[in-house]
Amino acid sequence: MATMTFEYKTIEKPIENILLKEKGSKFIGFAYPVNNEKELKNALEKVRTEHPKATHHCYAFRMGLQGENYRANDDGEPSGSAGLPIYNQLLAHEITNVLAIVVRYYGGTKLGVSGLVKAYKESSKLTLEEANIITKELETEIEIRFNFNQQNTIFTLLSKFDAKVLNFDADENCILTASLKIAQKESISEKLSEMQYISFKFTY
Repeated sequence: MATMTFEYKTIEKPIENILLKEKGSKFIGFAYPVNNEKELKNALEKVRTEHPKATHHCYAFRMGLQGENYRANDDGEPSGSAGLPIYNQLLAHEITNVLAIVVRYYGGTKLGVSGLVKAYKESSKLTLEEANIITKELETEIEIRFNFNQQNTIFTLLSKFDAKVLNFDADENCILTASLKIAQKESISEKLSEMQYISFKFTY
């Protein structure tokens, strides 16, 4: 299996308040790395709270390895004139797990559909050009239960697979949670299955 499936490109950190002016209207661009619905809602909420008087809060997002979870929202602008041009910029930059928002303050001059498409495209493009695009590998979490005297073996194994220990309860019976790259899932499962007195499960 090609390891490529476990990688995706996203933006390193939020980009905010990138301004574009077009015939009196102000377009302000934002981009946020998001991993789930909750982070998505929080980011949208944040921008709406910061710009309560804006005429429109248009946005688009892509989530998932292949960007299979996506949406484009025109927020009252003519259909296809705002959300879609923003979404197309996410595609053009080949990034996923990103939410791009363009806030518009209407300046009194109508731009027409083609003018809007151009402005929303330009605004999201400028915003994403400010972002540092990084490649991330998908990770999974594993919970391992083992006897106290086996911890050296377990820790050696985890470091071999570059796993990060997130939580460790050392008692008579130890419980450890670690995150590791999905690409390593099968190999570590095989190794753990060969050991005695150990149980493990992947939590996500």
